[in-house]
Amino acid sequence: MAAAAAASSWWAGRMSAAFGAPFLWLVCLIYFVQGFRSFVWTAVSYQMKDMMKLSPSTSQFLVSVAYFPWSIKPIYGPEFAGDLQSLSWSSMAVGGIFGSLLGGYALSNLPINVIYIIFSALPLFQLVSCIFVEESPKEFENMVDNIVHDRADDQSIDTAFAGKGSGESFKYEGTRRRKGAHKKNKRRSFAKRYDAHENHNKSISSRPYLSLKSAFFSLCTAFKQPAILRPMAWFFISNAAIPNISTVMFYYQTEVLHLEASFLGTARVIGWFSLMLGTYIYNRYLKHKKLRNILMFAHVGLAIITVLDILLVSQLHIQYGIADKYMVLWGSALADAINQFKMMPFLILSGQLCPPGIEGTLFALFMSINNLSNTLGSFLGAALTSALNISSVQFDNLALGLGVQLIGTLLPIGFLFLIPREVTGLAP
Repeated sequence: MAAAAAASSWWAGRMSAAFGAPFLWLVCLIYFVQGFRSFVWTAVSYQMKDMMKLSPSTSQFLVSVAYFPWSIKPIYGPEFAGDLQSLSWSSMAVGGIFGSLLGGYALSNLPINVIYIIFSALPLFQLVSCIFVEESPKEFENMVDNIVHDRADDQSIDTAFAGKGSGESFKYEGTRRRKGAHKKNKRRSFAKRYDAHENHNKSISSRPYLSLKSAFFSLCTAFKQPAILRPMAWFFISNAAIPNISTVMFYYQTEVLHLEASFLGTARVIGWFSLMLGTYIYNRYLKHKKLRNILMFAHVGLAIITVLDILLVSQLHIQYGIADKYMVLWGSALADAINQFKMMPFLILSGQLCPPGIEGTLFALFMSINNLSNTLGSFLGAALTSALNISSVQFDNLALGLGVQLIGTLLPIGFLFLIPREVTGLAP
């Protein structure tokens, strides 16, 4: 215990020294709020279903649109070091647990508008916290310091000569002339530095465009490499090929199974704990395995979860004495844990593929590809729901929709040849 505490203290100290306590606090708060969205997400789902009277396909479409901004991260993404991953994921899991625990209770005891107001306080607090994270261009500071220092030297020379008596002025006239020439040279040097400072300001104003242009060409060059393009193509296919009908399942669970909001919140809590458990299992037992095997195992597991949903919708589990709630709980827990087995290799492989110099931008692009593929899968789910005429009162074709989802889940296994054969789940 003492050794673990010492190691944890050393890690925290190293992180604080590298990034600063205000920045680490902001990172933790951002990911905590991201996880705490589950507090308000249940209310959003019920509002679209009960108050706005939206169909499942329309609700699924709106959810897809809401997630689209996460697909353009290279335009605005920050460069995070690898050491921040565990910190950020832990913060998000803690936020998710608290949000899920409180979300169902709040929906049962508070008006929806009050829930929105409570949740909006956290992003506002996050915005205020940004004030305490200082950013300053070091080149500009150094230039200003040099100019001030030179100006102080010039003033000291003027003061020194001003203190000379008038009687000594003729005696040291030659010295004064040399000193005066030196002052003029110093002033010319200062003028040149001032012009350089003005040019530096102009370069700063044009720097965003040049930086964006340079990053774009660097991304294009790096992304054309087969070692990068092929694995990212697999991860894109693996998400986009699976029609996401989670919103439809929410309608079915509330309208047909009559599950309460508090219970659905509990199911999400179990899902967050399963995510943490999945991270532990991966780091403890799976990171030495080949990536192809891990990803195949993940998709087979997701296919089994879909089969459980088919059994739930078909009510075949009732003849074995299994309650609906247990089917939902086990499905939620297993799905989040297995998805983590897929997400962890994606993060590690992305870190391995990023070439030096553009790690942050390229990693943001990888995450955007992942988010975009998830968004497309959600749009595909909305289209499938509409095509099968599934509504808030009509779920006859839901089992068929889940069958299509099952086929989409197994499809990426046939494209695993795009993943390098010898790559394991170990970080570089």
